[in-house]
Amino acid sequence: MLSTEPAALPALPALWLRDNCGCAECRDPRTGQKLFQINELPAKLGVESAESADGEWQVVWSPDGHRSRYDATWLAEAGAPDDRAEDAKELWPTAAALDGRLPDASWAAYLDDPAERTRMLDAVRSLGFCLLRAVPLREGQVREVARSFGYVRETNYGLQFEVRVEEEPNNLAFTNVRITPHTDNPYRDPVPALQLLHCLVNEADGGDSGLVDGFAAAARLRAEQPDAFAVLTRTPVPFAFRDATTELRAESPLIAVDARGRIREVRFNNRSLATLRLPANETEAFYAAYRSFAELLLSPELQLEFRLVPGDCLVFDNTRLLHARTAFERGGARHLQGCYADLDGLLSTLAVLRRTEQQR
Repeated sequence: MLSTEPAALPALPALWLRDNCGCAECRDPRTGQKLFQINELPAKLGVESAESADGEWQVVWSPDGHRSRYDATWLAEAGAPDDRAEDAKELWPTAAALDGRLPDASWAAYLDDPAERTRMLDAVRSLGFCLLRAVPLREGQVREVARSFGYVRETNYGLQFEVRVEEEPNNLAFTNVRITPHTDNPYRDPVPALQLLHCLVNEADGGDSGLVDGFAAAARLRAEQPDAFAVLTRTPVPFAFRDATTELRAESPLIAVDARGRIREVRFNNRSLATLRLPANETEAFYAAYRSFAELLLSPELQLEFRLVPGDCLVFDNTRLLHARTAFERGGARHLQGCYADLDGLLSTLAVLRRTEQQR
């Protein structure tokens, strides 16, 4: 650790500080990328001197005499939260917690006003979803929504998919039956992080939509049944999908946590859960925990219910929120178009919007 007198340089690991030197010798001025390997730094790194002036620290290193400058505010900043983990989110443990404040905006405002676009994309980051209204009712428009912040992720369902009753469905989503809260494509690695659903027609009786905050439910399980939470975070679960042209399989815990134990992903899809093969005692522990989590996710108070109308486009985090649909009359007209995208593209667009606003 650094320790200098009389200057009170923050107590930070010397190697970390040197690794973050931003001078032109250490980083390419055009790209900001490092020009050295970590093993090229002196093995016995030390501080020859450290002085504070005009809001920055100037450090001279030994034994090579390299000079570094660090913004004092930057040194004092705490580590930025992981945008994918629970501590960067605004959890809503019940639908009532949103107080009817659906994060929505018109498509025109979203396109024309950077502040509105920032607000909607930040809602996806923090609340897990946003709802764009009056999106043009034309073929493939859902892909244009995805391209407004990132890139469409193609799957075996194509660049986009049709959510309507099919004569020969390869997925229950393409029928009129009730679909309980679930995440999509748990049989993929990585799973598509974002899903978009654009309503073109919704005239059938039924067919209302629902969302559940899976992170909030997992956090509640952790608080109320810590043993069950631990089981679900450490048990890899097989998910599978197959049809005439596709066979997909992936293993992941129902609740994934990062190295610090923070909730980072929920995969929950009873339709795609494959056969779990573990010793009997582990299987029993898993199913008890699985049942507890399912009961939480299916609690009416957790489910945010609404009806999509033509022109609505729902954008949501498929690694956090579970989505659902009520059954609807088979002969009724209901047609949504959907596609997938990745969260990193949305977060990148959001960061650039914020950076641009700060530069004004």
